[in-house]
Amino acid sequence: MKRIGIIGVGEIGRAIVTGLCGGGDKPPEVFLSPRGARTAAELCARYEGVQICADNQEVVDRSELVIIAVRRQDRHEALAGLRVDGDKLVVNVMAGVGSDDLRQILATDAPLVRAIPLPGVRERDAVTVTCPSHPAVDSLFAYLGGVLSVLEEAAFDVFSALTGTLTTHYSYLATLTSWAADQGIATDDADRYIRGLFQGVGRALSDETRSLHQLAADHETPNGNNERIRTTWFGPANSEALHKALDGLLADLKQPRETRSYPKLPVD
Repeated sequence: MKRIGIIGVGEIGRAIVTGLCGGGDKPPEVFLSPRGARTAAELCARYEGVQICADNQEVVDRSELVIIAVRRQDRHEALAGLRVDGDKLVVNVMAGVGSDDLRQILATDAPLVRAIPLPGVRERDAVTVTCPSHPAVDSLFAYLGGVLSVLEEAAFDVFSALTGTLTTHYSYLATLTSWAADQGIATDDADRYIRGLFQGVGRALSDETRSLHQLAADHETPNGNNERIRTTWFGPANSEALHKALDGLLADLKQPRETRSYPKLPVD
């Protein structure tokens, strides 16, 4: 796709633009909505070929592929009256908004694909889940770090629920830093150490020859410090609580629909 539009330029929109335009290849033209004006202006100033449109309709009209990245609660206001012709390709990155819901809002026959781009797409280093598979969309996200396509929205919702754990991880790290500060360690020193510690963990995750359980076992010695924290804090009760929290989130993400497989979408 040579012309890509983004409606809703928040953190994920910024990450997508950075990933597309910050590489060595010739980037596509990118058309941004005026929503998120400060971020849009920053991206427009930084990258040649990025333009801010007067309104959302201009974004659609000038693009081949349109990414809709507004907040779930803002979708009706932001998309009201938008005309999307059938020759466009729409990528929905709004969490908890199913394809049926979006198609009803847009009143369009255009192909719709759901996607879960992660912040790491800015470095072209994050796998994006899509549903259903579409060659143009899969190619876009393959360039941004990789793509994992699923056939059913029920499976897509599971992956969407998993992304809801991201800020919990950051809060966990912040809690470790806070605890160290309570013990008299300078906050900056604690922060620097925690970042280095878990950046190393992140690099270990790139070794896909070992399962996550195996990685945990390889970093743990019998009766050692890691085993003690895992067994005394992240025990069965904590694990069960996490399962229940994810179950609740998944229930909220599911739309009132029957689980079904999606047909292959036409290729432009």
